[in-house]
Amino acid sequence: MNILKIENAGKKLLEGHPIMKRTAKRLYHLAGYTFSKDKIKSEGPLIRVSPRDGFEYFYGYYDKSPWDADDRYMIALKVRQTYKSPAPKEPGILVLLDTARQNQVIKISSVHAWNVQQGCMAQWLGPDFRTRIIFNDFRDGRYCSVIFNIRDMKIEKILPKPIYDVAVDGSYALSLDFSRLHRLRPGYGYSNLPDSTRDNLCPDKTCIWKLDLKTSSVTELLKYRDLADFQPDITMKGAVHKVNHLMIRPDGKRFMLLHRWFLNGKKHTRLVTADQNGKDLYNLSDDVFVSHCFWKNNQEILSFLRKAQTGDHYYLMRDQTQQYHMLWPQLNTDGHCSYSPDRTLVVTDTYPNRKRIASVYLCIEKGNRSVRLARVFSPFRYDNDCRCDLHPRWNRAGNKICIDSTHEGKRALYVIPLPFNIIGDRNET
Repeated sequence: MNILKIENAGKKLLEGHPIMKRTAKRLYHLAGYTFSKDKIKSEGPLIRVSPRDGFEYFYGYYDKSPWDADDRYMIALKVRQTYKSPAPKEPGILVLLDTARQNQVIKISSVHAWNVQQGCMAQWLGPDFRTRIIFNDFRDGRYCSVIFNIRDMKIEKILPKPIYDVAVDGSYALSLDFSRLHRLRPGYGYSNLPDSTRDNLCPDKTCIWKLDLKTSSVTELLKYRDLADFQPDITMKGAVHKVNHLMIRPDGKRFMLLHRWFLNGKKHTRLVTADQNGKDLYNLSDDVFVSHCFWKNNQEILSFLRKAQTGDHYYLMRDQTQQYHMLWPQLNTDGHCSYSPDRTLVVTDTYPNRKRIASVYLCIEKGNRSVRLARVFSPFRYDNDCRCDLHPRWNRAGNKICIDSTHEGKRALYVIPLPFNIIGDRNET
């Protein structure tokens, strides 16, 4: 049995014991780093784009692009520190980095609702992706989202719900319960308001809303109880339920979600899809473990997940069917995967290994080929809920990748130019 198989077996063994799992992981990494001869700070063509001004800079999640349509401006969140709390109450500053002017920092707004994994969900608003930015905030005692026009440099609209994902055409967004999410998964929700559902294992309350960005109207789509009643599993009885990772498909007609529940400390996850009105639910994958996903197109979803017969790998699945096939079997550790804008390539990453080194990989479907683009060291103070995942994302032209990394001591944004020569002809797919 090789090291990776031993590590994966250990993870599965400790799945129901989160405190023991964290302790074991820390001790394992300390020993691995201490005795490793492979001590690096970084490796690969990394170009830093955020300034060295004493602050930390990062973008957030992997399924969005920090670049505008012209690949000139990059969104970033500027904060004092990100290693003490997964959802600090101290305000951050939303900024643009002007790559045409030596990465000049342009302030957009202060933000009062953010976390270390996904920032404030700031993203360019479609359909043009160059005029307006939408981001989450906490104002007048409630969570909200803000549309900011960068040409006029002023707020265009304040919406009554925070956003999680936005339709490509900019018509609507989906929202979820960020307070319950923060309590059950620190680093992904917000800490401004207490969780009003704290004493309820499976609330008969809304967990997903639809927000019309033009009219500001809010529609309740699904309740926690709706999901628990949909194809129920025996492990759901007496379990704590939550919802995370909403992703709208390219045409806006369906979305995916991760329905998670915890019983006796053990986490169960299934991937469910629904139409834009929360109807026509489909249980796409339900073998205990589902992690990061991405819509390849309107029919297919790429995800790192578990299949009972073949284990934990990347799989490309066809929505509303049980059709799937495995990709890149050599990459059998979890990562944040996304397709290039032209859908010919995939970028993904790894979590820090026992030597505290995380990697970025470029992949192509044909031939199941992959190549490592970069490696970075992850300092020990960035760990567990306050870890810095690389979250690789594409620029609009599909020739650069952006990551967050702490290998120089603080969170910062880095760009990796795409090396066409080492992956081959991207038109092969």
